[in-house]
Amino acid sequence: MINTWKTSSRSGNHGGQCVEIGGGPGTVAIRDSKNRAGGQLTPKKAAFTAFVNTVKQGRLDLS
Repeated sequence: MINTWKTSSRSGNHGGQCVEIGGGPGTVAIRDSKNRAGGQLTPKKAAFTAFVNTVKQGRLDLS
């Protein structure tokens, strides 16, 4: 069960592509902030942590 949802710090009121990250005991979830009832992704916590670290390292930046 997801206890808390946080909207991306990159989200704004411009109708852009926004996501929310949710968490609960041992759980991670990702959903579209404009379509909260549209389902969610629930990656394993280790996979999500690896993804976040890859993003922070800039390895997914488009050149």
